Amino acid sequence: MTDTAAVEPTQSALIVPIPEAEPAVAGLRERLDTAASRGIPAHITVLYPFLPPSQLTPQVLAAVRLIVAGVPRFFMSLDRVAWFHDRVVWLAPDPAEPFRELTNRIATRFPQAQPYGGEFAEVVPHLTIGHDHPRPELDAAAAVVEASLPIRARVTSVRLIAGNPQPGDTWHTLTDFPLG
Repeated sequence: MTDTAAVEPTQSALIVPIPEAEPAVAGLRERLDTAASRGIPAHITVLYPFLPPSQLTPQVLAAVRLIVAGVPRFFMSLDRVAWFHDRVVWLAPDPAEPFRELTNRIATRFPQAQPYGGEFAEVVPHLTIGHDHPRPELDAAAAVVEASLPIRARVTSVRLIAGNPQPGDTWHTLTDFPLG
């Protein structure tokens, strides 16, 4: 007999979904970005990892809601392809500052949840197209997406998602927090 019970999520993240980008990036992300295979939409990360789901108390959710509401809704554009070394191809949001502001405000309030576990000195807001594939594959993806630029969107909320880092696990939405 096998255990078919769902595994409880061990991680959470705060993201800004960018549904307007899906037509340009969805097929590429399915092949080139493991997050897409986990059900995570095209997005710009605000804070990952956030708190373990077991720590997402009503008080934590209220604090995040208040922080997010303190940042006004805004329009943005994804207007250029960029790279992190030869390993990650991504789209740059303009303006990037509201994303940095959200990240900084939440990480300041929750110092135990530093962006990318504190791995990078500077957090660069971005929408990942693909990563960890041969450079020619990523170059081809960049060329395809570039033909669809600019992609314009209105940012109105931050989404809290939860799941597990293991391959094949599907992440799910816990709640959305509206911007001010």
